[in-house]
Amino acid sequence: MSELNPYAKFLDGRPLESILGSTSHEIANKLQMVGPERTTDSPSPGKWSPAEIVCHLADCEVAFAFRLRQTLAEDHHVLQPFDQDKWAAPYRSFSAKDALAAFTGLRNWNLLLIKSALPASASKPVTHPERGPMTFQTIVETMAGHDLNHLAQLKRIATG
Repeated sequence: MSELNPYAKFLDGRPLESILGSTSHEIANKLQMVGPERTTDSPSPGKWSPAEIVCHLADCEVAFAFRLRQTLAEDHHVLQPFDQDKWAAPYRSFSAKDALAAFTGLRNWNLLLIKSALPASASKPVTHPERGPMTFQTIVETMAGHDLNHLAQLKRIATG
């Protein structure tokens, strides 16, 4: 069984809601640094372009939205994993701008839910089939660490 939150190492001590609330702005900032002419350029073979990274973040926000709601709505819910590479198949058809708009709308909606649920539901149990038992709080922590991981990737592309 793998660790509960493989993105915990990216957490930097800031409040989770601060990280989650700033991600849309940070993505926009990094895309501006990259420039529109480079958003579809892969940094190296087999690596996602900036636009594809933002598409992935938007898709993950869909998955997190469902996971958060199922965790709150059901007792001992089992999360459904997904194959990110299969979800990524159509990404070249989508713009970074459209992906960011989708991410931003979903993130704002998820933040409203998170703010209404915490701290009361922080310890609500849920199971990830590959990672084991976790809580609503673990999902929120995973979201924040996942954001920081991909923001760092975008920064490396922008400044590299």
